Amino acid sequence: MARLALSRLAAAAACTALLAGCALAPPPKPDELRAQSLPNAQLPAQWTAGATNPDAPVDGWVASFDEPALEKLVAEAIAYNPDLAIAAARVEAAEAAARAAGAALYPQLNLAARGGGKLSGDGSGLQGVGLFASWEIDLWGRVRAQRAAATAQYEAAAFDAQYARTSIAALVAKSWFLAREAEAQGAIARDMVATSESLAGLARDRRRVGNGDDLEVAQAEASALGYRDLVLQSELARQNALRAIEILAGRYPSAQLDVGTGLPAPVATIPAGLPSQLLERRPDVRAAERRVAAAFYATQEAQAARLPRIALTASVSSISSDLFVLKERDNPVWSYGGTIAMSIFNAGALKAQVDARTAQQKAAVAEYGRIGARAFSEVENALSASFNLDRRAALLADTVQANERALGFVRVRYDVGSADQRSVQTQLLTLSAARTSLVHVQAERLIQRVNLYLALGGEIDVPGAPKEKP
Repeated sequence: MARLALSRLAAAAACTALLAGCALAPPPKPDELRAQSLPNAQLPAQWTAGATNPDAPVDGWVASFDEPALEKLVAEAIAYNPDLAIAAARVEAAEAAARAAGAALYPQLNLAARGGGKLSGDGSGLQGVGLFASWEIDLWGRVRAQRAAATAQYEAAAFDAQYARTSIAALVAKSWFLAREAEAQGAIARDMVATSESLAGLARDRRRVGNGDDLEVAQAEASALGYRDLVLQSELARQNALRAIEILAGRYPSAQLDVGTGLPAPVATIPAGLPSQLLERRPDVRAAERRVAAAFYATQEAQAARLPRIALTASVSSISSDLFVLKERDNPVWSYGGTIAMSIFNAGALKAQVDARTAQQKAAVAEYGRIGARAFSEVENALSASFNLDRRAALLADTVQANERALGFVRVRYDVGSADQRSVQTQLLTLSAARTSLVHVQAERLIQRVNLYLALGGEIDVPGAPKEKP
């Protein structure tokens, strides 16, 4: 009898499983999603900011700066940054939630037992054990839609974590170059301090022999003090940049990190890919696309929740009592059957739930459009800045050379008495400004190159860095 019951249950399960095999409707494809979320954005064939090399590598961009110490710091930040630890934990939680949602597709088996002697704990005297199985037949796809939504959320969390890793690497690189810039600016200020003090000494000598006066001495000394202040400002900027790196790497912010000196030149070839490829490679855009899919499946789940729920049940149990004799029966007892449940009246709650999920799906599509538009803007801005800074760097290099020659000429005139101290100080200030601007532009070129790699969704491949979980 028990075998007959189990065979009937298996046959019924097979029939209903065939009915439940209907595939879920797929979410919008990337091209459809872009058309929905960015209907007024016509993608050009190339970036409008300037000519780029679409075949130049974008991934592994940290190594392009040829700074092994920077690569080690990026690997350290990926391993120990607290924000990345939070992102990794969120990925684990989302993955577990997806597994939990998928578990509802399979039969559930539960065991119940009671005992405790003659009184059985509650005075009834009943003792026994039962094994209960149930399986909701996902005829309308409600459970599968729930699992698909949870899986899409997990994938979105994984893309968020990937983007967080790249963003942390970019912050480390930019702070590294800011520290280098501050060191270079401090070196310029120290050179100007030495020059100003030399001029101040010369002004005092001229005053002593009667060719100068107190005004020239005061101006030279004030100029030297001003450049000393710039040295202190540069040192503070350097310490702040170092502390930012140490915080990103999970270290104590002691500002004791050695980042070296000098600013490397960025790779001449500017990578950019193609506008049509951007939405498919940027992790934050792909995360937004997965959230659209999650909202899409959540809407299907809400729609299926309005339809009847069908479940198969089976159980085997054995019950006895030390206080009274149970009615004669088979022991153990086998049973099987099915249940159907459907809401008849709920004051429109289920319909409202469908409307809410539909609105959430619309919001997810709009959010995808917002992130996509931001991605295009970030690439174009980084490209425009890169081209502009390249031209400015060449121009400022010529400006520094011209001002160095001019300072030499005016100092000769000052030495022979045909120019006053004010002319020398003015030219010195002009040269200092030109050198400061050149260093700033050189550092900004590197920072904008990092911004470009980040905007393009370039992945990092740093030796020693923990690998992303699939």
